[in-house]
Amino acid sequence: MSATQALKDQICAAFADVEYPGDQRLRGSNEGDEPFRVERDFQGKRDWRSLDAKFIDHSPDGLGSALSFFSHEAFRFYLPAYMLADVDGRLGNVNPVFQLTHGLDDNTRRERINSQRYGMRIWFEHASERFDAFTREEAAAVVAYLTFKRDPEDFYCASIDEAIKNYWHTRSTLLASGRR
Repeated sequence: MSATQALKDQICAAFADVEYPGDQRLRGSNEGDEPFRVERDFQGKRDWRSLDAKFIDHSPDGLGSALSFFSHEAFRFYLPAYMLADVDGRLGNVNPVFQLTHGLDDNTRRERINSQRYGMRIWFEHASERFDAFTREEAAAVVAYLTFKRDPEDFYCASIDEAIKNYWHTRSTLLASGRR
């Protein structure tokens, strides 16, 4: 079995039991129309395994921004479809690496999100909350995916290393030992 196939199998197995959040729990924001368009596109899509890469790469309406507007539950449910499509090189608009590293790397973890709206809230708090429900196996699959995507010549290389060090590795280790 190839390393790529082993990674894909790990992702599928890790997220196999994640439940569909329901049509009313798809969007994570009520601001603007984009979250509502994401909700419209994903309503009734109860099996992430059946989603076409072109669909997820362009939703909503060609913008490819769905990962940014999902609720935390929907993000966790649909993430494996995005990772698998990315492993296969089938994404052009969407960058799951950004979604899994932003707020966890050294450059963004202490940045305030929007002081006027969220006060002192920083990106690390937001990212940690978003990933709080991930199991140890899911966190390990994310680490494996990010490691696969790590390219020393790529802009995201340092962000990947830092996100793994600052969050993903520690999370899977803490969960494995029974601590949260």
